[in-house]
Amino acid sequence: MTSVKQVQVTFDCAHPERVARFWCEVLGYVVPPPPEGFATWDDYNRSLPPEDQGSWFACVDPSGVGPRLYFQRVPEGKVAKNRVHLDVRAGTGLVGEERLATLQGECARLVALGAVCVQVLLADEENESCIVMQDIEGNEFCLD
Repeated sequence: MTSVKQVQVTFDCAHPERVARFWCEVLGYVVPPPPEGFATWDDYNRSLPPEDQGSWFACVDPSGVGPRLYFQRVPEGKVAKNRVHLDVRAGTGLVGEERLATLQGECARLVALGAVCVQVLLADEENESCIVMQDIEGNEFCLD
């Protein structure tokens, strides 16, 4: 039996490079080098047929631990809530006011990058605080 060795998370979007660069900033990811034989991603894109130029982009965890993120252009816009979303673990190990303050600080940083704060969910008897957000194309994610 074969086991999975890696996972890639794929986003459908209108502007792959723009969304990829947003997530690089959110997660500390980097853009991988362009394909062999190309000095830049722009050079690579110019080598493609016009209809394929800018149709995808990717970013990777520089430590090699996190999954690769792949962004592909699709013609339709987002019309419903995501069925799967990322949890950005900014408050791991923190509780109470310290956790909330950390999440709010990260929320402010991400809003400055173009994200939208949708809802702050305060701690209750079962769960710690988290913040529901949207990326620059409206994809939901949580600061957790």
